[in-house]
Amino acid sequence: MPESGSKMTPATTHQARLIDGRAMAMRVRAELARQVATLITRHRVTPGLAAILVGEDPASQIYVRNKGRQTREAGMQSFETRLPATVSQSDLLEHVARLNEDPAVHGILVQLPLPRQIDELAVIDAIAPQKDVDGFSIINTGLLAARGMGMIPCTPLGCLLMLKEYVGDLSGQRALVVGRSNIVGKPMAQLLLRENCTVTIAHSRTRDLAEECRRADILIAAIGKPRLIKGDWIRPGATVIDVGINRISVPSPNGPREKLVGDVDFDTAVHVAGAITPVPGGVGPMTIACLLRNTFTAACAQNGIDTGQLSA
Repeated sequence: MPESGSKMTPATTHQARLIDGRAMAMRVRAELARQVATLITRHRVTPGLAAILVGEDPASQIYVRNKGRQTREAGMQSFETRLPATVSQSDLLEHVARLNEDPAVHGILVQLPLPRQIDELAVIDAIAPQKDVDGFSIINTGLLAARGMGMIPCTPLGCLLMLKEYVGDLSGQRALVVGRSNIVGKPMAQLLLRENCTVTIAHSRTRDLAEECRRADILIAAIGKPRLIKGDWIRPGATVIDVGINRISVPSPNGPREKLVGDVDFDTAVHVAGAITPVPGGVGPMTIACLLRNTFTAACAQNGIDTGQLSA
């Protein structure tokens, strides 16, 4: 009996390594601040990030405010334009055009989602590709697909940096991306292909999603459905990157409260995966860190400066 009990212990006490996005983002921002200071001292160039916020969405306001604060903490300039939810598409495009021409602005982002009267793709593609630090424009998505040198979307870039730190060499790994959005799923798959992974994209029409998940050494969850992926869907020892940010209502002694959860059922997955990102505190902080990194890269490129010289 003791032998039988001891054999059961590893399965019941296993705990995946937590991939700490907050700690990694702090390191990225600290190194970035050093590089920005060098850029300013040597070349008299201060990277500038401009954000356009349309409407009064509380989550978007918090997100833009956090971006602005972290931009300034990194030694860069932060510009903010707030427009009413009733703004016309032509007026919004005029604001984008002015920022395209402003030499103090090296990166432009338009906070999504936009009101119904505005064509999001038209606005995104109006941003000059060299200033498209979100990496959403058709030029930058095309460059990524063709292995060119363009802006890489921030969330997939953050996921890749975490994978390379926690896994190391990704070559030959079997990777599954659950989700096919232009913002996360598709660019994430392209980045993994660049790292020589064997990549599968799953989505809402995938047959037997659980079985697809069980085959993956690397699982990227970005489908937008709370706790969809269960622990018994995960291959033991797999690395799980949970991009999902879902608000759900949970009971509490004082009545229902809101809780943030990912697309992965963390409580069961943490006992199967080898490493996993928590929600919150995983991918989110790295997204903003990579936005700042893209702004720095854009500022250097627009001034003909080799970023490698600033790392010395």
